[in-house]
Amino acid sequence: MKKCCLLPGCLLLAAAALTAQTDTTRDAQLREVTIQAASEQGMGMGKLRAVEGVIIYEGKKSEVVSLRDITANLSTNNARQVFSRVAGLNIWESDGAGLQLGIGGRGLSPNRTSNFNTRQNGYDISADALGYPESYYTPPTESLQRIEVVRGAASLQYGTQFGGMLNFVMHQPEDRQPIRVTSRQTLGSWGFFGSYNAVSGSVGKLSYYGFYQYKRGNGWRPNSGFELNNGYLDLHWDVSERLEVGIELTKMSYLAQQPGGLTDTQFEQDARQSLRTRNWFKVDWNLACVHSEYRISERTRISNRTFALLASRESLGNLSPANNLDFGLNRDLISGTFENIGNETRLLHRYETGRFKNALALGARLYRGYTTARQGEANNGQGPDFQYLHPDNVEKSDFRFPNYNYAVFVENIFWVSPNFSLTPGVRFENIQTFADGYYQQRVYDFAGNLISENRETENLSRKRSFVLFGLGASWKTSRNLELYANISQNYRAINFTDLRIDNPNGRVDPNIRDERGYTADLGLRTRRNTWWYADVTAFYLSYNDRIGQLLKSDQPPLYNDYRLRTNIADARNVGVEAFLEANLWHFLAPADTFRRLTMFVNASVIDARYINTDDASIRNRQVELVPPMTFRTGISWTQGRFRSSFNWAYTAEHFTDATNARRTSSAVNGIIPAYMVADLSMGWSWRWLSLEASCNNLFDARYFTRRADAYPGPGIIPSDGRGWFLTVGVKW
Repeated sequence: MKKCCLLPGCLLLAAAALTAQTDTTRDAQLREVTIQAASEQGMGMGKLRAVEGVIIYEGKKSEVVSLRDITANLSTNNARQVFSRVAGLNIWESDGAGLQLGIGGRGLSPNRTSNFNTRQNGYDISADALGYPESYYTPPTESLQRIEVVRGAASLQYGTQFGGMLNFVMHQPEDRQPIRVTSRQTLGSWGFFGSYNAVSGSVGKLSYYGFYQYKRGNGWRPNSGFELNNGYLDLHWDVSERLEVGIELTKMSYLAQQPGGLTDTQFEQDARQSLRTRNWFKVDWNLACVHSEYRISERTRISNRTFALLASRESLGNLSPANNLDFGLNRDLISGTFENIGNETRLLHRYETGRFKNALALGARLYRGYTTARQGEANNGQGPDFQYLHPDNVEKSDFRFPNYNYAVFVENIFWVSPNFSLTPGVRFENIQTFADGYYQQRVYDFAGNLISENRETENLSRKRSFVLFGLGASWKTSRNLELYANISQNYRAINFTDLRIDNPNGRVDPNIRDERGYTADLGLRTRRNTWWYADVTAFYLSYNDRIGQLLKSDQPPLYNDYRLRTNIADARNVGVEAFLEANLWHFLAPADTFRRLTMFVNASVIDARYINTDDASIRNRQVELVPPMTFRTGISWTQGRFRSSFNWAYTAEHFTDATNARRTSSAVNGIIPAYMVADLSMGWSWRWLSLEASCNNLFDARYFTRRADAYPGPGIIPSDGRGWFLTVGVKW
């Protein structure tokens, strides 16, 4: 431990050594190689620059959604609209208020965005980056400046996730006036009310930004009401011309009732019905980050972030399949707490070799996570009473999951010619995960009577060290055209916290193993000022020992269907992602800048198959949760103070388990039928006043995006029908 704690100091020594040979470079030369920490934006979509702050993105597949340039329903965090321009995403819609975000890319599960390394302003916000990388907290879209997405090659600088990195960048403090106030109030269908209030400004060397958000509603289905409170504070001090320090604090909590899942027959009869009245979900999320950036010289800077999470989540209710009645028996209570602390220190140095200007990025990560997971019986009431009947000895499981992660990485941009660069990188990881606790093994007969019960105690540990390699390349054939390619190894540790949840709809293989593989991209990007942007990428994802879901059945006399979570087989996902956005008005009236008619097309085609397996039931089967095709398009019209947009999305039929079952009695497994959804949004602004209106699911389609094996199901989770929302905003 002591050696690891010296790593940030070693980075400072390295910075001093590198600085000694470069401080003599003239300012004129520095301006040529300095790449501003800002994204290239088009009509609402762009990419990250080669270097952003202290991080290298050269040769990587990156996407940036600029929130100020899109017209969408921001008050409900509508992911379908916000991420409509990001290619290759499968989006789950578990609630209509955006309480949780569920997106997965390139054939990876969208479950609480767990296959992305999810961050806010560059630091972790998920429950536990190693043992439980699920995101119960999503920043309010109204508070965001942009969203950054980096695909699989992000594993070298951000850590071991096949999906890549997702970073929510908050609004920055106002630096031109001492105080600026923003207030947005939203009313909508099904009793929705949202209030977002922010204050920002600068006083001397201190700048600040903070907000408070409140949301509540009754939901489209019965028994789906919710209430959310969210607050955030960001303070920055410009200590000197070279040193900047800051602190960020986030507090979020919500309580939501969950209407439960449906069988296929129930969904076809009435998608709005609810058969669960006693299911509840509660989240409390507390984040803190202290960060600093020191410019050692014009060519060298070092960044330090120390972040911490203190959080909990609790789910209460009936976990029996949707085809079982709720007889009012004692409910299941599953609770988890998360206490994490970490530090990431990064250094960027720009230097010259001959006549070419290169960039070196190196860094270190120290992380300690501590998670608890308990499951036992709660009362048979109706309300959100999150109390165990026997808190000192819960009936089903009680575990503690400490884990540690130490990592160092190096990446370097080498300019081989004025237009061609290579970016090799390497990352060393040391991961230590532990599990200590007990679980109960219970066997029931068909009538629900307990036949046998055994308590098993476990004390597990896994320690592993490994190295990841990657290489990126970029060829800028002209100012407006770039060819890029990269290949990077990936690694994903098993989630100990998934191993001992007692769920009649799902089970976990006790011999489950970590996943390994690599991601490769070959792409082309082109842009023409602010009226044309395109990005087309072919990718290959190799996923060894992929963890997935197999449909199994109990032995006689029960024959109950359940999902087995295990290392199914090796998988390979190959596909093409394409995005095109253009200002059509530029072609019709090039001199007219008062109006803008923008259209985008976002499409992906993916073939994901299980390979290298002796199991005939899954050999060459489609990987679950992978739509073979997604297609999204939209058109926006802007004229002076008025703007409007119409979006349309199509997702092809896909499966929820590796055997590609089409229908089961419990509805936990089966197909996700193809669906189409349209949204309409518009806005008008004048000085300090703005008005916005939107209609989600304009044509009132009946569809669903997921089948849940536990909360918020089990069973089919219907997506919301048509809903209307009106927002009034003021700024002064």
